[in-house]
Amino acid sequence: MIPTPDLSHLTPEDFEEVYDPAEDTFLLLDALEHDVGTLKGLCPRLCIEIGSGSGCVSSFLAGILGPSHALYLCTDINARAALCTARTGAQNNTPLDPVVTSFASPLMERLKHSVDILLFNPPYVPTSISEASAAQDVSDGVGIASAWAGGMDGMEVTNQFLAFVDDLLAPRGLFYLVAVAPNNISDITTRMKDSYGLKSHIVLERRAGREHLFVIKFARPESA
Repeated sequence: MIPTPDLSHLTPEDFEEVYDPAEDTFLLLDALEHDVGTLKGLCPRLCIEIGSGSGCVSSFLAGILGPSHALYLCTDINARAALCTARTGAQNNTPLDPVVTSFASPLMERLKHSVDILLFNPPYVPTSISEASAAQDVSDGVGIASAWAGGMDGMEVTNQFLAFVDDLLAPRGLFYLVAVAPNNISDITTRMKDSYGLKSHIVLERRAGREHLFVIKFARPESA
């Protein structure tokens, strides 16, 4: 069993503004560990986590892949989260490069069809649309609500990002998405297949209190 990254350097004040790893985080870690042979077989050169928060997931990924020439980009609209990600990389001797941005917006042209491993644990909690929009509004500064407020069906932010996945993924690239039952898993997978030809399957699922969590993996048909 691969150890969870050390987050002892992060403070209670950090977690007032940055998402504290919870069951959804740990399910994603378990899914990555489940697929470790496949991930290592990719010999990835570019890994990107959208919404890296504490940096726990990317640090774990770098840890399971071991020494490599991979670049680990970590984006977050929360500047405090980007700082925490950088500190987590340093704490765990994993080379994380955080960028404060929405999704991978300013990097899209340079990253086109070049991302080998793409990770997203989105804000998936169903809320009002206005609450989700306010949580993502960088003009007022963003905080911890940006990590969980998901709008109608918890899909407002996820829907925006799904439109970018096909442009980002390398030919053999893999995309791991965390979702919950109210997000309508079958609708997500059907849409990604019909719109972009991406095949998918559920790597792991788990009940955590009232939530039924899933990690879905997407790939192009030739690498599925």
